[in-house]
Amino acid sequence: MFTRLLILLCASTLLLSFNTATAQNLQKHRMIVLTDIEADPDDTQSLIRLLLYSNQIELKGLIATTSCWLRDQIHPESIEKVIGAYKKVRPNLLKHERGYPSADALLKLVKSGKPEYGMQAVGKGSDSEGSDWIIKILEEQDERPLWISVWGGVNTLAQALHTIQNTRSEAEANKLIARLRVYTISDQDDSGIWIRNNFPSLFYIVTPGDHYGSATWTGVNNYVKGINNETISNSWIANNIQQEHGPMGTAYPDVAWGVEGDTPAFLSLIPNGLNNAERPEWGGWGGRYELYKPDFSKTKEGDSIVTIAPETRPIWTNAIDKFSPYIPNEYGRTVKRDKTSFTGYKETLWRWRDDFQNDFAARMDWTIKPFKEANHPPKPVLSHADKLHVKSGEYFHLNARNSTDPDGDNLSYLWFHYPEAGSYKELISISGAENSQGVNILAPDVEKEESAHFILKLTDKGSPALSRYKRVIVTIAPK
Repeated sequence: MFTRLLILLCASTLLLSFNTATAQNLQKHRMIVLTDIEADPDDTQSLIRLLLYSNQIELKGLIATTSCWLRDQIHPESIEKVIGAYKKVRPNLLKHERGYPSADALLKLVKSGKPEYGMQAVGKGSDSEGSDWIIKILEEQDERPLWISVWGGVNTLAQALHTIQNTRSEAEANKLIARLRVYTISDQDDSGIWIRNNFPSLFYIVTPGDHYGSATWTGVNNYVKGINNETISNSWIANNIQQEHGPMGTAYPDVAWGVEGDTPAFLSLIPNGLNNAERPEWGGWGGRYELYKPDFSKTKEGDSIVTIAPETRPIWTNAIDKFSPYIPNEYGRTVKRDKTSFTGYKETLWRWRDDFQNDFAARMDWTIKPFKEANHPPKPVLSHADKLHVKSGEYFHLNARNSTDPDGDNLSYLWFHYPEAGSYKELISISGAENSQGVNILAPDVEKEESAHFILKLTDKGSPALSRYKRVIVTIAPK
């Protein structure tokens, strides 16, 4: 009897472990990168950052492509060089978090698109190692979406879609296309508009039709007057990323045009408690986007890096946030709202910039330091569900008192309403101190059911200070 009970207990434990591991694995986003590496040093910069998160994002391909800046060359060897630096630091990364893939596994993901520009490389007979690889991964028995993170031209994906369209049944093609999620760093060849016109159901994030001036992603490196821009300064990069940070720091190049312009194409896939990649309108580290058909009727030829063409369908593109930063206060309450507010599309991204820059700096420390000498992100824990239902005029309570930090650091709390993320657009104030573990909030009067997003930003006092989040979605019903 005891033996049978022991066997059942062991089987149950194994099943629980398997289910836990499966659940953790399902939380990872699958991603293929298309990069015009060597067109600008920023692709190398972004690749170095990405590999430090390769235990949290499941990389399925690293494909060298062309772009309007690199029309007839591809450089897969430059991807391999960065992986070579990663190989040297992986043993130390594993001291901090599990799951970092081997360098050999990453090298097998390096593929090549065709060394031709845009639509010149799309059509019958234009298949490449890269386009074939995209199809191969899409056809895997995995129901998770496949993100295509486009740092250069998108013609390798265009060719994969062309092949699918012409070699699969309509039902098969639709099933494969439904798995795709695309984030492009603006249009960098003429195949982007072809994709959007010919595959109207494809999930597509982009700011098309300009010289980057109106692109949300430029918030990653945009100098903003009126805030502290230190974390994108060359001196900060030198001290926190490049110098005395081992092989990955040595491989990180100086800024030539703009630092890490391609990084927003994967920031929203990092599991930080704020990001929800399937809901771009909710906002996150990679910015906030809304689904509509943009009007470029006032854009003139020559104002765009690629040929301008009318959008024929809604796309996920620029959204506007009004942002009032919280700033440190030396005496009394430790934070206060700045009197200056900012409004625009880049604000949806740069509002989180210090957080994700510090996170990157901490992971660079992981490449060289033992666990006890580096900082690790805190673990926010809500004392209630992350979805609440209340009525107008009712108080409700938000609390995260059970939050912890793996390094034993002291924790700072900050609760705030994110109006643009929900349907209720007027700012809802926090009653009392918004930097307490728990806060009380009065539900506003509404005439119809509304949603309101409240964000907890939990920050440790380690060095660099690291933040994680919880998002609480409150449904407010009329009385």
